[in-house]
Amino acid sequence: MVQRFDVTGADGVRLAAWEFREAAAEPSGEPAALLLHGLMGRAFHWAGTARWLAEGRRVVALDQRGHGQSERPPAAPGSSTPLGREAFVADAEAVIEQLGLAPVTLIGHSMGALTAWQLAARRPDLVAALVICDMRASALGEASQQEWEDWFLGWPLPFPTQDAARRWFGEDDPRVERPDPGRGRFFAEVMHEAEDGWRPLFSRRQMLTVRETWVHDAHWEELAQVRCPTLVVRGLDGELGRAEAQEMVRVLPAGQYAEIPDAGHYLHYDQPAAWRAAVEPFLEGIRATA
Repeated sequence: MVQRFDVTGADGVRLAAWEFREAAAEPSGEPAALLLHGLMGRAFHWAGTARWLAEGRRVVALDQRGHGQSERPPAAPGSSTPLGREAFVADAEAVIEQLGLAPVTLIGHSMGALTAWQLAARRPDLVAALVICDMRASALGEASQQEWEDWFLGWPLPFPTQDAARRWFGEDDPRVERPDPGRGRFFAEVMHEAEDGWRPLFSRRQMLTVRETWVHDAHWEELAQVRCPTLVVRGLDGELGRAEAQEMVRVLPAGQYAEIPDAGHYLHYDQPAAWRAAVEPFLEGIRATA
C-alpha cells in the first residue's frame, strides 16, 4: 500500500512524499527510512527497495523538488536559485520533521546520497544511520557539466513510445557501452505521455542548474562530519571508483563498504537482490548494536 503526503519544503515548495506500507508487517521499533532518489529520478524508483524495508519499519520516499510529482520551482539565471544544494537538504529536513520520522535511516542514490550525508552532517539529531549509493565526494568539474549538456542535446525527443525510451537509454544511447536493462527501465519510468510523444517529467535545463550547484565542489569535509553508522555501496561498473569509495569509508568515523558485481550506477535496478543483500545486513547490524 502506498499513501501520498504533501509536505512544505524550503521556500514553500510543495513536495510529494510517498509512504510504503506492508499490511501484514508488525512494528519492530527500528528507525524509519527516508529514501532519496538521484538526479532525474523519482520516489517510485525505490518501490522495490521500499517493499522489503517496510517489513517492520516506516518507509517514506520523496519526490525531490523539480522531480516526479513535486513542484518545479522557477530558477532564474544568476539568481539565488531554489534548486540549489541548500534547498534539497532543507527539503529532506522538512520531510523528516513534518512526518515525524526522526531519528531516521537515510538511503540516498547519487544526488540523493549527497543530500543525505549533508543533512546527516548538519543535523545529526535527525539521523540514525546512512546508506550512500554510488555517489562521489570529489569534485567532478566543468568538463563533466559540459558532457551532460551535450548528452541532453542528443536525446531523440519525443520518444514515440515508453518502450522506445527504454530501448534508447538501455541500448542505443552513445553513453552505453553495453546493453544496460536497468538503466533503460530507470529512464522509462521518468517519461510521461505528452501530446507529441513521450517526454521526461523534468526539465533538462533545470537538471543542469541542479547539477551546477555541486559538481565544482568536493564534499569530503561534510562527509567527515557524519557521525552515524554509514554504508558506502558502489556498483562495480558505476560512477564511484573503488579507491574513492574506500577513501570515503576511511574518512567516515563509522563507515562500512559494500560492492555489487555486474552493476552500474543504477545498481538498485541492475541487481536488486544483491543490493538488498548488501544493505540488509548493515541495517540488521545497527539494530543489534542498538
